[in-house]
Amino acid sequence: MKFATLVHQGAQLVACVDDVRSVFWPISELFPEISDTQDMVAAITQLATLAPRTPPRTGGHPMGKAKLKAPILVPPRNIMCVGKNYRDHAREFATSGYDAGTASEETVPEHPIIFTKPWTSISGTEDDIPLLQGVDQSVDYEGELAVIIGKPGRHIPMDRALEYVFGYTILNDVTARDLQRVHKQWYLGKAVDGFAPMGPWIVAANDVNVSDMRVRCSVNGESRQDANTADLIFGVPTLIATISRGMRLLPGDIIATGTPKGVGIGFSPPKFLKEGDVVEISISGIGILRNTARHGKTSE
Repeated sequence: MKFATLVHQGAQLVACVDDVRSVFWPISELFPEISDTQDMVAAITQLATLAPRTPPRTGGHPMGKAKLKAPILVPPRNIMCVGKNYRDHAREFATSGYDAGTASEETVPEHPIIFTKPWTSISGTEDDIPLLQGVDQSVDYEGELAVIIGKPGRHIPMDRALEYVFGYTILNDVTARDLQRVHKQWYLGKAVDGFAPMGPWIVAANDVNVSDMRVRCSVNGESRQDANTADLIFGVPTLIATISRGMRLLPGDIIATGTPKGVGIGFSPPKFLKEGDVVEISISGIGILRNTARHGKTSE
């Protein structure tokens, strides 16, 4: 089952989606016991206690009459991200000149590298990737599988970690590489408003095999990234066990699992995003996240 946040007839709602038939059902039609039908985090909290259900094979509302938003608009806290979690990407990053402060012997990490990205950077599928004055010269894409936590837990053992997953979505960890390099850390370069396109929906955990999902990214139709989640250095169970060791995970928490080789800084010269570039990230079993880079207002 796929769960989306969308706007229909002027109202925001959580919906179940059939992307093959391009129809949706407000979650209240399939799960009438859910009390909050507008906020995905509240819905996830309640859905975690209910048995899975199968969407009807007929009926539904046309997707063309609704606008998809990011599936989670306001998570419980910042997005938790994983750095250098594919070996080939770790190597391309180490030789790019943008990995400030990292010793060569640390090219492939021995333990997960965890950082955060503010939830204010979240945007949805079809939303623009903003190219803002002062942070528009080295904007890079990073296609990633994102894990959505379904129930609270701390010190979660690896062999039970997947029990805490509600589902999966796609996230583009957009980065201003110049800020990343000069500040010698990752936060500012990844914190720009609109630098976390996410979606188009969340796929229920039981509907996919997280250890075998193809992750691809193209820019203007040119293939840039192509890998499999089997290539992750630290798989989803390890990440959940690591992050939850001392911190309680909450329903709606987002964990971006890292990006494969093929980001813009991996080319010589680098291939940064420019006005009008269309970034498409696809993950098997989920769908396609599509966004266009465009110059926008510098202040509000």
